[in-house]
Amino acid sequence: MRKGGATVNRVAVVTGGSRGIGRAVAERLATDGMAVAIAYAGNDVAAKEAVDAIGAAGGRPAVAARADVADEGAVKALFDLAEHEFGGVDVVVNAAGRMVLEPVAEIDLDELDRMHRTNIRGTFVVSREAARRLRPGGALVNFSTSQTRLQHPTYAGYVASKAAVQALSLIMARELRGRDITVNAVAPGPTETDLFLDGKDAATVERTASLNPMGRLGRPDDIAEVVAALAGPARWINGQTLFVNGGAA
Repeated sequence: MRKGGATVNRVAVVTGGSRGIGRAVAERLATDGMAVAIAYAGNDVAAKEAVDAIGAAGGRPAVAARADVADEGAVKALFDLAEHEFGGVDVVVNAAGRMVLEPVAEIDLDELDRMHRTNIRGTFVVSREAARRLRPGGALVNFSTSQTRLQHPTYAGYVASKAAVQALSLIMARELRGRDITVNAVAPGPTETDLFLDGKDAATVERTASLNPMGRLGRPDDIAEVVAALAGPARWINGQTLFVNGGAA
């Protein structure tokens, strides 16, 4: 496969790749030698910054496309772009997500529907396209959350969406038998991202960090390191949910 006169090896599609964990994943996969197609929800500036950062670091080529992950037409166009620019798709990382934290008795059902549209339907739509397009030797990495174990109050709606992702990942690993494609879920704990920090005061953040055996919050690079292993050398991990949280209970 060639693009612009340069040989392109493995190709990754990363949703939610313009910010937070998704951006860290996109940058890490590029550093590992993959060409990357980033999907983002609407922040053009952040998407350009992510692409420019990959280029400045000397990684493989990168492109960005605005895409609603729950829209099958937009997702198809995203994969078409990756195939057109780089020749195929080998790795898909579903990092796009929404989080709404409210007690069950108080949660706004419209907000719940919007969150589940991204976290459940979006993961299904992207995973379906991945199942159709990934080449042998490929990997699909979905994102869950350590809250499926921690189960703190106010997280019910979010955890419901991410528990679905864990079930989807195991079933897909079995459905793709014989194609040399792995499917796993990564379940981060509290991580220094806008998604986690939004609406939390400094005392809450400090208290959360202090509860971790490592004495800090996770960093996006901590999560990206595990995704990179699943996307590359860790071929004997399949159908699993990996809790990447520094030892949170």
